Amino acid sequence: MPELPEVETTVRGLARVIEGRRIASVEARRPDLRRALPEDLGQRLTGARVIGLRRRAKYGLIDTDRGDTLVFHLGMSGHWRIDPSETAKHDHFIIETGEGRRLALNDARRFGSLDLVRTEELDEWPAIKALGPEPLEIDARELKRRLGGRKAAIKLLLLDQRIVAGLGNIYVCEALHRAGIHPTRAGGSVSLARLERLVPAIHDVLAEAIAAGGSTLRDFAAPDGELGYFPKSFAVYDREGQRCACGGTVKRIVQGGRSTFYCPACQR
Repeated sequence: MPELPEVETTVRGLARVIEGRRIASVEARRPDLRRALPEDLGQRLTGARVIGLRRRAKYGLIDTDRGDTLVFHLGMSGHWRIDPSETAKHDHFIIETGEGRRLALNDARRFGSLDLVRTEELDEWPAIKALGPEPLEIDARELKRRLGGRKAAIKLLLLDQRIVAGLGNIYVCEALHRAGIHPTRAGGSVSLARLERLVPAIHDVLAEAIAAGGSTLRDFAAPDGELGYFPKSFAVYDREGQRCACGGTVKRIVQGGRSTFYCPACQR
């Protein structure tokens, strides 16, 4: 699943193509993805100018001069293609600009979504309103407050979008490893001192992944078609049975239906 760095990479790639440009036409090649597309999507977007692109957690946000924001989620396999030479089988939504540029949202598994929300109402839109703070903005004391009294595993709590918005399985595994925190430790029991190591680890692993263009896991590709190379830097993720830098052996367990990779020798 595309995670925060992949979405950030996507938003930056799209901005180079459509920011400041007018949308000449849109084509919804099917009526739904994970859920139904807004019926007035084409009417509200055609002729609008894109005035900004941004990200909130794992959502990409495309703002227009009509006071609307196109909200996209890439689901499990979604990605945008820039100026494709021809339409592909799973190109479900197409945007064309007045300058002849073309964007196609490709989503083979159709777990992604497209919504159109009034920009001024976006913060109160249920999916956005339910989100916690951004992981690149939260500090250790705020995280400690949000984890207070929680008995669930720290790994699972960090994946809870109501606590921290945008963290996914890959980067949580990597950040916990860097901070030396065992993934099954109760979230409420993690000391402030340990969180003061964890928060910078979260910041660093996300910043490095964004700079590297995201990951190549599964079907993700940036809008220019380039695959990221951050997996080359994985310390524990998907490295079960391999040596950790500390000399220990990377283990794999399942938490909440997802694989967790960690080193029992240096994560306590």
